[in-house]
Amino acid sequence: MTTVCMDLKPRVAYTGGAMQTQLKLFSGNANKQLAQEIGRYLKVSLGKALVGRFPDGEVNIKIEENVRGTDCFIIQPTSFPANDNLMELLLLIDALRRSSAARITAVIPYYGYGRQDRKAEPRVPISAKLVANIISAAGASRVLTMDLHAAQIQGFFDIPVDHLFANPVLIEYFRKKRINNLVVVSPDAGGTERARAFAKRLKSGLAIIDKRRTSPTEAAVMHVIGEVKGKVALIIDDLVDTAGTLVKAAEALKKAGASRIMAGAAHGVMAGPAFERLEQSEIESLVITNSIPLGDRHSRKITVLSVAGILGEAIKRIHMERSVSELFV
Repeated sequence: MTTVCMDLKPRVAYTGGAMQTQLKLFSGNANKQLAQEIGRYLKVSLGKALVGRFPDGEVNIKIEENVRGTDCFIIQPTSFPANDNLMELLLLIDALRRSSAARITAVIPYYGYGRQDRKAEPRVPISAKLVANIISAAGASRVLTMDLHAAQIQGFFDIPVDHLFANPVLIEYFRKKRINNLVVVSPDAGGTERARAFAKRLKSGLAIIDKRRTSPTEAAVMHVIGEVKGKVALIIDDLVDTAGTLVKAAEALKKAGASRIMAGAAHGVMAGPAFERLEQSEIESLVITNSIPLGDRHSRKITVLSVAGILGEAIKRIHMERSVSELFV
C-alpha cells in the first residue's frame, strides 16, 4: 500500500481578516491521523479532550480546556465501528455545547449510514435522515462533509451543510500519471454524473456499467455501455465497501477488451472480503483517500491520497466566513 499526501492548494487566495472567536480543533478516535494532518495544515494544535471508555463500554468524554466563545470543529468520520464513532461525535458535540462554545461544526469526512437514504423496500428506516436529526439535536451548528453517497442527504439537515468533493485530489493524481487512451467508467447509472466530471477534467472518453443489484452488498453486471476495447479503463465511484461491484465491473471491462483497469474512490470502506477480492481481481491499482483510516491493513494495489488540505482549507474558510464553493470553481 502506498500513501501519498497531496496538499491541495486553494484556487482563490485568502485576503480577509480573522474572526473574533478563536478556532479550535477536536477529534474523536475515528481518524486521529487525518485530524493531526488538518491541524498541521491550519497550524493549529488539536484541542485537549478525553475520548475514552468506561469499564462497561460506555463512551467517556471530557473537554480538558476552556472553549467558551470559541469556534470549534470536531473531525470525526462515522466509519467502522460506525456506532462507536457516531456516539463519540454526538457526545463531543454535547460536551462543547454545554461548555459554551460559540459555534460547533461537525467535520464528517465519511458520513456513515449515508447509503440508507430512502425506503428502497417496505418497512425499513431512512437511517441517513435519523442520523442527521441526531447530529442536529446534539447541538451541531453546521456540518462539513465529503462525497455523500446521495447529494440529497444535505436536505436531511436543518442546519447548514458544506458538501466537499475529493474529485480535485483524485483528478490531480491521475492527471499527473499522463495515461494515454483513457476512458473513465461509472460502475452504475447512478454514478454517471461523477464519472462524467472526471472524464471532462481528464479529457477522456466515458463508459457506464449497466448493473442490477441482487442484495444490499451484491450486484450482477449486465453489460458495458461505451467503447472500452483497447483502452485503459478508470472506474470511478464514491466508495468501495466489499469491492464486489468494483471487481465485477472490472471483469466486465476485461471481457469488453479493456487493456488495463484502474479504479478510484473517495472513501475506502474496505469491509469484509474487500482486500482479498481486490488482490485477486483484474484491477491493477485502487486510489482512495484517507477519509477512512485503513489501520494495519495493507495492499500493494492501494494508494491513499490525503484530503487534509481540502478539509483544512474549508475549515479555514468557514471560520473566516468566506466562500467554500470557491474551492471548486
